[in-house]
Amino acid sequence: MTAKKFKDSNDGKLSYRAPKHLSPLASACWRKTVPFLEEQKPVDKIDSFLVEMYCTQYEIYRNSYEHLKKHGEVQEIYKPVQDMTGEIIDRQFQGFKRNPMTQIYSDAIKNLTKIGSELGLSPKSRSELMGLNMQEDEEEIDWTSKFGGG
Repeated sequence: MTAKKFKDSNDGKLSYRAPKHLSPLASACWRKTVPFLEEQKPVDKIDSFLVEMYCTQYEIYRNSYEHLKKHGEVQEIYKPVQDMTGEIIDRQFQGFKRNPMTQIYSDAIKNLTKIGSELGLSPKSRSELMGLNMQEDEEEIDWTSKFGGG
């Protein structure tokens, strides 16, 4: 017997079980996201890449948020003060700089928003998808009535 093609495995649907290579946090996101997607509009196996990206971006978002909670959005900058032998005897406060983790956090939020929208995970994208589904249904009815099918 030959192995099923990727798109045909699990009847072409996403598994509720997360891929093994995902971390515990990304796996938890997968287990919450896939059933929700299936309730809204069934997703296909090919969408697993988008769901995986969504879940890994969620992990990055959470990790960067935890880092920011611990270390803050800004970091103090100090310049070492040395004596004539080169030994550091003090530190002089120079100001603040943005914690680089804020950019990672921001990028993860943007990626989550974009990928989530593609998957229909935001209220706005769900309403747009529902509008498209209604439009498709109306077009199908119009098509049927034009040609007398039934």
